Amino acid sequence: MDAPITQQDWIDRAQHVLPAGGFGNFDPGIVIREGRGARVWDEDGREYIDYLIGSGPMLLGHGHPEVLEAVQEQLGKGMTFFANNARGIELAEEICRAVACAEQLRYVSSGGEADMYAMRLARAFTGRDKILKFEGGYHGMSAEAQMSLAPTRLVNFPLAVPDSAGIPQSVRDEMLVAPFNDIDFARQLIAEHAGEIAGIIVEPLQRIVPPAPGFLEALREECNKHGIVLIFDEIVTGFRFAYGGAQELYGVVPDVCTLGKIIGGGFPLAAIAGRADIMAHFDKAKVGEDGFLMQLGTLSGNPVAAVAGLKTMEVLRRPGSYERLRATGETLMAAFSEPLTEAGFDHQVVGDPTLFDIVFTPDPVKDYRDVLKSDQGRHARFNTLLRDNGLFKLPGKVYPCLALTAEDIEETAEAVRKAAQGLD
Repeated sequence: MDAPITQQDWIDRAQHVLPAGGFGNFDPGIVIREGRGARVWDEDGREYIDYLIGSGPMLLGHGHPEVLEAVQEQLGKGMTFFANNARGIELAEEICRAVACAEQLRYVSSGGEADMYAMRLARAFTGRDKILKFEGGYHGMSAEAQMSLAPTRLVNFPLAVPDSAGIPQSVRDEMLVAPFNDIDFARQLIAEHAGEIAGIIVEPLQRIVPPAPGFLEALREECNKHGIVLIFDEIVTGFRFAYGGAQELYGVVPDVCTLGKIIGGGFPLAAIAGRADIMAHFDKAKVGEDGFLMQLGTLSGNPVAAVAGLKTMEVLRRPGSYERLRATGETLMAAFSEPLTEAGFDHQVVGDPTLFDIVFTPDPVKDYRDVLKSDQGRHARFNTLLRDNGLFKLPGKVYPCLALTAEDIEETAEAVRKAAQGLD
């Protein structure tokens, strides 16, 4: 009888065919076999409560029966056509109803693609070249986005630091970088480069750091004043913070936003959405050859992802969904914080009830450098202990989902307590 294949066997096999032994996403030292509800199991059968949930898209949990039923029905009709399909059109209609800035949209397959096209769209619309982003902001893997995402070498603003090899100096020259939540610096930088800046791209909640009161409103005001396209990267916050995303929660409407994760219901799907006059640059008949922004993708708007997204969004529209998600998140915030307070560790719970983490610092956290100055070693040990006690999460985020039960939350609180007791 053949010996069972263990997780270590899979890890060893991955080393031969995958650079660094992984897909480039999560820790390659764990191989997930399956997920159901709010739990996942690795290839050795070890069970975890899942606070990673696919890095955000599985807001309903894994294997939601209504989503599975919708996908099964569509599979028999076709998986992709490289052509318009009714389900993709329906999903676009629903997104445009839900999201304040969305008059029209274009589909792509990943959030990184959406952010790349959003920045290119700002350039096409304004005829300018520079993009302003904020240090520590994550906007995918394009050359522009890989500027000052997670720099370990801190330089003076507005200089950009590439986070990857292979990026030309010319890209760096067109990127301006500012500290998140520092509106005085942003205003000064915008005034200095106003005639050159095509767009400002920002996560309304940057990673886990909330916007300071008035920060997003001030960016909106500056963009209005100088004819700059304001882009909200809502890949994470869209349909998580509220049905209308961060735009609804914070009451600030950008010109363009990017959406992903939840709108595909666990399948690859993302979108660029915005004002019709800006989105017109995807239509050669309206803007002509010189203004046309070419965009296509084999799987863009494929019907399987569209039906999964439509069903996910239908579930989210049901009364009480977001109230329950936020209540769960608030309970989890307390469950993560209280044992650390009892154990005497300086820390902050940073974020929103729908997306947060612990930062080991006694000081308020307002930007990337505040997180960088925190006790990173203790944070890493804490995350290791959480996984040892059955919690599966990103190193820097806790993603609550609607599939969490009272038992899951109780087990989470006990796991955090054990982790806090094991910290030095």
